[in-house]
Amino acid sequence: MNYKFYTDSQKSWQAMFETIALAEKSIYFEMYIFQDDMTDFDFLTLLKEKAKAGLKIKMILDSFGSADLSKKAILELRESGVELFFISRFFHHTHRKILILDESVAFVGGVNFHQSAKNWNDLVVKLRGKIIPHVLNSFAKAYEKCGGKDVSVLRYRKNKKVILGKMHSWLVEHSPMWKKGTFKKVYQKKISQAGKSIFLVTPYFMPRRWLIASLHQAVLRGVKVEVLVPQFTDHYLIDRINYVFMYKFSKLGINIYLTKEMNHAKMMVIDEKEGMVGSQNLDYVSFNLNSELGVFFNEPKTVKKLVEIFLNWKKNTILFDPKIQKPNFFDYILSPIISFFNRIL
Repeated sequence: MNYKFYTDSQKSWQAMFETIALAEKSIYFEMYIFQDDMTDFDFLTLLKEKAKAGLKIKMILDSFGSADLSKKAILELRESGVELFFISRFFHHTHRKILILDESVAFVGGVNFHQSAKNWNDLVVKLRGKIIPHVLNSFAKAYEKCGGKDVSVLRYRKNKKVILGKMHSWLVEHSPMWKKGTFKKVYQKKISQAGKSIFLVTPYFMPRRWLIASLHQAVLRGVKVEVLVPQFTDHYLIDRINYVFMYKFSKLGINIYLTKEMNHAKMMVIDEKEGMVGSQNLDYVSFNLNSELGVFFNEPKTVKKLVEIFLNWKKNTILFDPKIQKPNFFDYILSPIISFFNRIL
């Protein structure tokens, strides 16, 4: 199998750290949050050492998400030979998480690099094989947008057309900056085709009206819809926003399961036959503002593994009950504000 999944931050970091240490030629890295506060996995020092050893290292970081990366660390990376870019666009962020080693292996998923995520559940897939040129193509386009000039990277911009029926996995690129709003089309299409079940995992749950309608229609035609959301995220206000939407969704017949641990994973599984893992949350910014990247699978063994991950996480959850978990005073104030902006955005 050319795919391997990692289900929490530490397992993902361990696999990435070990693979970077073994890299011999190149390291391409695109990340939303990269900080120099990690104690168990010193990626900063490792990347500097690999650059000094002569490896070609290209890093793209989001200027907002990685705002806490120290000036000292930035200077040290660049002085060691790392070509480092920050994406800074009005209301636009690169929320993608991509690591490519020696142009032969890649990691894609939801994991960022910061110490506060140490104990989070998350989801990353390690890729090999025919999909790698497509990951390189996606990174090369982002590299060019940042002003990168290295022709050895830019040569991967050439269009890599994917024949979906001939492959067991393919990339789903999404970027308003590139005028590619792919995720909405993918979610609408796959949800409308579901006949048995839809499994979703997201830490931040503020779905657009079209997604609410699509999932409600699935329930009305008898599809089981289950969504895993953390009981508590890393932001109190997001918890309250999550709660407002969980309350509304549960009244539509959608089962919301609250994970006791912070779960930062992003996953969709349709009828236990197709699945997607990526960087996208079920919220406005992922679908309308951010650059995101997902990997879609239809290989039975791979999808079966995704289902196993989902069900394993589900074991330790609490079913959201709108009869018991009624809104508080603050939720009554917050709900119409959220609903108003969700209609106009």
